[in-house]
Amino acid sequence: MADLNNGIFYSFLERSGFNGSEPYFYNTADFPWVKHLEDNWMVIRDELDALINSGQQMEDYFDKGLVTVAHSWKTIAFFAWGVKFFKACNQAPKTTALLESVPGMLSASFNMLEGNSTIKPHNGDTNAIVRCHLGLYVPAGLPETGFRVGTEKQPWNEGKFLIFCDAHEHTAWNNSGKKRYILLMDVMLPKFKAQQNDVRNTVLASLFLQSTAQKLSFLYKMPFALQMLMLKVAKIGSAIAVPAWNFFGKLFIGEKKA
Repeated sequence: MADLNNGIFYSFLERSGFNGSEPYFYNTADFPWVKHLEDNWMVIRDELDALINSGQQMEDYFDKGLVTVAHSWKTIAFFAWGVKFFKACNQAPKTTALLESVPGMLSASFNMLEGNSTIKPHNGDTNAIVRCHLGLYVPAGLPETGFRVGTEKQPWNEGKFLIFCDAHEHTAWNNSGKKRYILLMDVMLPKFKAQQNDVRNTVLASLFLQSTAQKLSFLYKMPFALQMLMLKVAKIGSAIAVPAWNFFGKLFIGEKKA
């Protein structure tokens, strides 16, 4: 299936798992933008603090079945596969400016994982991006709190990035009893830059269908060909919806500059 998608893996299409050659973790030195964000990590954390202190509510991650404890994985989204959430971005303008300085950035959010909870092993959406975690509040290191991709475990460190292949099976745990906060980003790999819009639309369409299937479980029981037809229709919708959302968001909400 990957060959039919120009070498790109999509977990929605290949549900048996990912067997690609991408490394579990990438060397952060290979990404020129890392130093700039790490140099400004306290700016980002200060805006997280301001949001929390203002009473800003974090939302449950959309796939609630991925956590061992209900409501333990929460986010504040700034971008989601090209969709910009103007209200949140305006509340953290310095963070937003830093995010928008990253070439190929598609998604970004503040993520909180409660103490004594685990994100279950799962495969991410695609190998066309790298997923990036910038530690903001890390209550403990390994083995108490940490992250595994494939067979390799790494700790989070405050002010430092973990960059990994989201398509490989991965899991996170926080047994410290305190909340863990990170900045999460999805960034296109340069080799797939020409396919960025198609990747964005495919993932958005698959996320829409996955979210719908949580409410209408019979969708996963449909013939695969019918599911692919639904995906194609949803991709057309995504291609229209993303620029429309961003246009009207900018028009009616506006942008606050750092």
